[in-house]
Amino acid sequence: MRLVFAGTPEVAVPALDALIASDRHEVVAVVTRPDAPAGRGRKLVASPVAERAEEEGIEVLKPAKPRDEDFLARLREIAPDCCPVVAYGALLPKTALDIPAKGWVNLHFSLLPAWRGAAPVQHAVLAGDEVTGASTFQIETGLDSGPVFGVLTEEVRPTDTSGDLLTRLAFAGSGLLVATMDGIEDGTLQAVPQPAEGITLAPKIEVEDAKVDWAAPALRVDRVIRGCAPAPGAWTVFRGERLKLMAAVSAADHAEPALAPGELAVTKKAVYVGTGSHPVELIWVQPQGKKPMKAADWARGVRIEGGERLGD
Repeated sequence: MRLVFAGTPEVAVPALDALIASDRHEVVAVVTRPDAPAGRGRKLVASPVAERAEEEGIEVLKPAKPRDEDFLARLREIAPDCCPVVAYGALLPKTALDIPAKGWVNLHFSLLPAWRGAAPVQHAVLAGDEVTGASTFQIETGLDSGPVFGVLTEEVRPTDTSGDLLTRLAFAGSGLLVATMDGIEDGTLQAVPQPAEGITLAPKIEVEDAKVDWAAPALRVDRVIRGCAPAPGAWTVFRGERLKLMAAVSAADHAEPALAPGELAVTKKAVYVGTGSHPVELIWVQPQGKKPMKAADWARGVRIEGGERLGD
């Protein structure tokens, strides 16, 4: 089939690569978000998907909005059979959805109807799901509500960050997306409506959502730190400045006296923080305006005094 691929971030690149490598389909164009400012200089930078497509000599379309008439006109000229989508980042209007003969097919990183929305992997980690996966479905005007073509499952490991899990799903899901394109082309695959039960939503995780509540149990603190890594990044406050928390582990066997929520205890090699249950050990942190560092190095540098707390 003639395909127009829609995607933006790095997580979409494995699927694009898999479709390019397919001997049954031709990626004739790519749709991605417009160039965005990045880095200290805030220079405009093309998306990872755009960069990859340009390396392959594939036409790149960067509409400010997918309802723009110039974009819709060009899409009609290209006349794709189907438009596979991975993390494009913009809502598609019906005028765009109606153009390809076989519609738009999204690779979504959850077992639908669970975790519909922008941050399915983060919410799976935050909720403590033991199993998640990926689904391919026909895009409709509703939020991730279209009928499903295929699914795969993936274990959520106890130490997984959202970044770890998303990377695995991106590569496994690329094969699922190619298989879905194959099945649509030869007519052997039919989409099945999603069940009405089991719907959960996964809205974007905002910075304020990533603030750690030290009065919560250690299990919850752990999930917030892992679920918000690498973005937006779990954080707390220390001496009036924001401190990003990049990695931590349970310290249920911590032998020191009980720590109050947020209270710090420092040894030569470790930094412990009290929670609503048992302490956690901080592994990596990032002070405001600085690079990530080992928590023990950070603690030595700031010279933590007895009784100091995070979150104050």
